[in-house]
Amino acid sequence: MSMRFAKRAAAYILGRGESSIRIKPDAFKEVSEALTKDDIRRLIKDGKIYALQEKHNKSARSKMLKIARSEGRSRGTGRRRGSHKTRSGRLWEKKIRSQRRLLRELKAMKKLDTKTFNEYYRHTKGNQYANKATMLLHMREQGIQVSEEELKQINEKARKEYER
Repeated sequence: MSMRFAKRAAAYILGRGESSIRIKPDAFKEVSEALTKDDIRRLIKDGKIYALQEKHNKSARSKMLKIARSEGRSRGTGRRRGSHKTRSGRLWEKKIRSQRRLLRELKAMKKLDTKTFNEYYRHTKGNQYANKATMLLHMREQGIQVSEEELKQINEKARKEYER
């Protein structure tokens, strides 16, 4: 066959581009006589056809930059693209929605009356509780009994709603 076929077949076999395939000068005659991919495989095994070593991007600078950014460098206003809403996570929304969902479920289970519900609702809106666990701890200190089974039930219901 031709050298072109040999290069193409070797590139396919080695999983590389044709431009990285090299043929040793003393093996040109053998390579041009190769008819099948099995012949090319044999030539690769013998070392008459080979691929150049893969290039790779050095990542030292990017690693250094990543460390610097974790320390707060290169995060100034001049480097920013997009509004603060697009850049910031939705942590507040996630937290407040889970707390409000818990309050609604507890009210539906008759664990909270309207007055205490409204009180806790305002507390959550005012960011008084870091998460659901601290809110539950506060409730238990106030004498509201919520068992672990009931919590599992509420969380399971929320998970099912989320999957829909």
